[in-house]
Amino acid sequence: MLFLFLGGLGVFLFGIKYMSDGLQKTAGEKLRKILEAATNSSVRGIFAGMLVTMLLQTSTGSTVMIIGLVNAGLLSFRRAIPMLLGANLGTTATAFMISFKIGDYALPILFAGMILIFFFNKKRINNIGQVIFGFGMIFLGLNTMSEGLYPFRDVPAFVDMMATLGQNPLLGVLAGTGFTMLIQSSTGAIGVLQTMAVDGLVTLEQALPILFGDNIGTTITAVLASIGATVAAKRAAMIHVIFNVTGTIMFLIILPIVQAVVVWMSANFGGDIAREIAYAHGLFNSVNVLLQFPLIGLYAILATKVIRGEDDIIQHGPQYLNPALIQQPTFALEKARQEVVHMGTLAKENVVHSTNMLLKNDAKEGERTIRKEEIINDLNHEIVDYLTKIGVRSLNQQQSSMNSLLMHNVTDIERVGDHCENLMELSEYSIAHKINFSEEGTKELEHMISVTSEAFGQALEALEKQDLEAAMKVLELEGQIDYLEKEGRKSHVQRMNAGICSGASGMVFLDMLSNLERIGDHASNIAEGVIQMNREEYDPASGGME
Repeated sequence: MLFLFLGGLGVFLFGIKYMSDGLQKTAGEKLRKILEAATNSSVRGIFAGMLVTMLLQTSTGSTVMIIGLVNAGLLSFRRAIPMLLGANLGTTATAFMISFKIGDYALPILFAGMILIFFFNKKRINNIGQVIFGFGMIFLGLNTMSEGLYPFRDVPAFVDMMATLGQNPLLGVLAGTGFTMLIQSSTGAIGVLQTMAVDGLVTLEQALPILFGDNIGTTITAVLASIGATVAAKRAAMIHVIFNVTGTIMFLIILPIVQAVVVWMSANFGGDIAREIAYAHGLFNSVNVLLQFPLIGLYAILATKVIRGEDDIIQHGPQYLNPALIQQPTFALEKARQEVVHMGTLAKENVVHSTNMLLKNDAKEGERTIRKEEIINDLNHEIVDYLTKIGVRSLNQQQSSMNSLLMHNVTDIERVGDHCENLMELSEYSIAHKINFSEEGTKELEHMISVTSEAFGQALEALEKQDLEAAMKVLELEGQIDYLEKEGRKSHVQRMNAGICSGASGMVFLDMLSNLERIGDHASNIAEGVIQMNREEYDPASGGME
């Protein structure tokens, strides 16, 4: 009995995870776009959270995803609140699916998924097969659990324990909370509860408090995900807990009414006790959202008061591009230039994040690098598309030159982002393999990082203000960077010969110098473009170059 239950639970939870992974591979980018679109309004946020949870088949997964976006600074915690409410609504889909007798077709579903995974070469078809196979595993696991649980209906100790839970709803809530915390899945906990109910191990009266406890238990994952995270992520997790605890208290107070409504729904819409639990779950979450939706603003204020600190929000997507201006190339190019500077600012910040990861042994800096690199890549596509649309219009010589220059600038900045990603991976490797630099080597690296960061910052200032003085400063700093890279290599060889540095640390050190030198080259490219655009005003006698 125990082996069947535990094995079935393992297959069930693995099925949820496997299906979720397949869905993310199939529609990962679409899910991210849905979450981005949700920032426009609270109502859309609820629907986005619900849809993502329905697709992932786990509120735990969608909640952790939302908390992750908040932690990365891509989503404000205020915008995350409706999505967290919607995530709870999305779990009702799985409860209703389980209430139908899909388990009878678990094996054919598994076979269909296997065909798509093993007999097709296209990755997308394989991912769809993974979704179908995971879906079949969910119901195979439920069937296996049911086999293991069924004999418990005749065990007096178990019957007495469930009767005690029925008499004391608070114990039922605690049992549901504890079990969901244990398996880290409210979807899984509700599936087990439905299976127990079908096997006659729990009545509806006993199941309802346990069901409400499941909704509290699922918040623990959000809390765990927020440990060590940003202030905004902690606030979002706190609101998730408040929402579900408040809902549970309200429903416990009106428990007899809830039970009567569920029985009425069952009588009018049909279904066994598993369907009744699905009705109750849907009722709990929908009523909870309706009653607490007007309190979103209050919750945001409360969370801000309780958890103090500043939000670290990274705005996703273009900040300046305006499609309506494309027919006016002069204004459109100015907006594009502002967006290129914005993109460059993110890349400059990544120079700091990616190197701080190593110098300060801070893994969070690596996470920031990854998130900002994603934004940089998105901006690259957006800006290039925008400039391409401008380029097909009739442009004068100056406008055409500016359009071409900005295209080159975007490429340079995108490459800087790639080098920052390389620096982050080198930092990650150094931390994982406990590679340490000598004191002299660390100082050389810090100095080169400082000069490189200054050079890239000056290049962005030159581009933003069309400042020739800043552009000339970049060329001067780029010469220093080249010198520092050569001297760093020489110094490293001397330290190697003296036995101060190891081969592993040398490999990382030299690769970091190389990436920083390449960032300096891209800064120089941007500066030279500014000089070229202003060469009519530039006097070669002042010491520059034509």
